[in-house]
Amino acid sequence: MREVQTEDGSFTSYSEHFDEHYHSVKEGALKESLKKHIEPALSLVSKTDKLQILDICYGLGFNSLATLHYLKDSDIKIEIKSPEFDRKLVQSLSRFPYPKEFEPYKAIINSLSNDGYYEDENYSIDIYFGDARDYLTNLDTRFDIVYQDAFSPKKNPTLWTYEYFQDITRLLKDDGVLTTYSSATPVRMGMFENGLKLYEHSSNEIRKGTIASKRALLSLKPIDMLLKQERNPLAKALYDSEL
Repeated sequence: MREVQTEDGSFTSYSEHFDEHYHSVKEGALKESLKKHIEPALSLVSKTDKLQILDICYGLGFNSLATLHYLKDSDIKIEIKSPEFDRKLVQSLSRFPYPKEFEPYKAIINSLSNDGYYEDENYSIDIYFGDARDYLTNLDTRFDIVYQDAFSPKKNPTLWTYEYFQDITRLLKDDGVLTTYSSATPVRMGMFENGLKLYEHSSNEIRKGTIASKRALLSLKPIDMLLKQERNPLAKALYDSEL
């Protein structure tokens, strides 16, 4: 595993299998996780004493660990489920140079590296080692948050198709939210064609991404997908049959 220092000082890794880094080197691994996923998601979910989160895919664990860090002073219980195909990667993470913000979670990191599982009175994190599509098909949990953070559609298209988002929509609570770094039209069409409402997420610190939900998010700027289709009749989702 080749470690790479990113713009904010935190480290990411490069995947030989997918020929991509796990995070944006220019934006920073920790910053990307916080600004594209954790902060927008947690600002939008309904107040609750327990959050159920689907982290697609676990990778280096930044989204899961950054969630714990962000909510460290709250009384919210956190349950995270996360598919990950690379067991050897997770087993190596006890030696990964995580940012100082994750130092309080060393015991959690070690447990996940050894067993793929951690649980105490506040946190539950369960990593499924195997094919994410098979995992989603058999899940019956409903989630408050989905971090859609798989490798890019060009490199890992099976986790960005219409059929994939069909499963995600089924698993998303009526008031849940999905966050993703992708703003690609086929990705947005895959979510839109499954009935999700789409919103643009932008920040001065990162490139724009997408937020999706079954409900209207009045605090965000909606994306007019009907207008996009009108302007580009060829705009459509990616389908499993095309892979």
